[in-house]
Amino acid sequence: MSNNNQTKKRIGIDARFYGPLGKGLGRYVQEVVDNIILNDIANNEFEYVVFLSPENFKDFNSNNPNIRKVEVPLRWYSWREQLFFPAILKKEKLDLVHFPHFNVPLFTPVPFVVTIHDLILTRFPSRRASMLPAAFYWLKQAAYRLVIRTAIRRARAIITVSEFTRRDIINKFKAKPEKIFVTYEGVADLEKKEIAGKIEEEKVLQCYQISEPFLLYVGNAYPHKNLEVLLTVFKSLLALYGRLSLVMVGKDDYFYQRVKAKASDLSLWQSDGGDNKVFFPGYVPDADLAVLYRRALFYVFPSLYEGFGLPPLEAMAHSCPVVSSNQASLPEIIGGAALYFNPYSQEDMLSKLEFLLKNEEYRRQLIERGLERIKDFSWQECARQTLEIYRRILGK
Repeated sequence: MSNNNQTKKRIGIDARFYGPLGKGLGRYVQEVVDNIILNDIANNEFEYVVFLSPENFKDFNSNNPNIRKVEVPLRWYSWREQLFFPAILKKEKLDLVHFPHFNVPLFTPVPFVVTIHDLILTRFPSRRASMLPAAFYWLKQAAYRLVIRTAIRRARAIITVSEFTRRDIINKFKAKPEKIFVTYEGVADLEKKEIAGKIEEEKVLQCYQISEPFLLYVGNAYPHKNLEVLLTVFKSLLALYGRLSLVMVGKDDYFYQRVKAKASDLSLWQSDGGDNKVFFPGYVPDADLAVLYRRALFYVFPSLYEGFGLPPLEAMAHSCPVVSSNQASLPEIIGGAALYFNPYSQEDMLSKLEFLLKNEEYRRQLIERGLERIKDFSWQECARQTLEIYRRILGK
């Protein structure tokens, strides 16, 4: 290593969520890490230590001599992470470390930046959101509050993904406003997504046994996503428009099993097939998902709380009209590119779904607005702003 390299500041990034392994958070980590490193190839400014899990260690690669990979066999949110990660960080002699999620070890020995995407666990501390026994659940809640409160107090800077979440952090934890920075997330490049255009779209629909016309939801099924209410409203919509389906895309986990149970209770879905009105294709790869976005009448997002809300923007990137909840950060992020409803009012949700169903011209207008709106969100800009925060802390 040259003398010039020895004078470089050394930055660590906790990338254990990197890639599909970390779901939505994994997208954020991957895009920020990849774009920061692309920037460094041009500027040769810092050294980086990228901490990865055994599951995604091979997913990240760089020939840049300023980049070092370190495998960290510690599960996030675990006591082992709290106990052993600080020693790994200390060994790497870092000047700064970036934690892209709230799970910062309490005794982190290095100055750090933390990204806090939302306060869902604080705002919705529902037992319905957990599979844990009651005593363990509330113990975990107490640990979460201690970890996030300590991270907010000790962080040199806090990055968040919307003005809404910034205000939430200030109000809930009395954080210093001057150390909280908003960096909006990006929308994946359309060029990466358009591989779906090479696929025969009819075959994709047949593969997942989806019948048209259909409405689309893509995302997880945590309670704050409000999917059981969406199903109830969709049942009412079917009474007005019988030839209609709802497709709900997401990994088939414990929470989706509960949504399926609700769909079954409403006679909208049965596990043995038949005349289903709701379809649960499970995880769908990006190429097939692009087809579903393009063929859907519109995308429905009934969430009660989002720190950012990336799925509606991804729908817009595929020319899919969006009808969305008007709660939390969603009006800030989506702007005038969606039709909004009050997710706490089934009557309002039904009214807006029915309106959009009947108005093809308005759907076309939303497509145009959506394609304009996504131009405001860039992963390259998100990474550039993140680098600026590093520089500010390191005095560069």
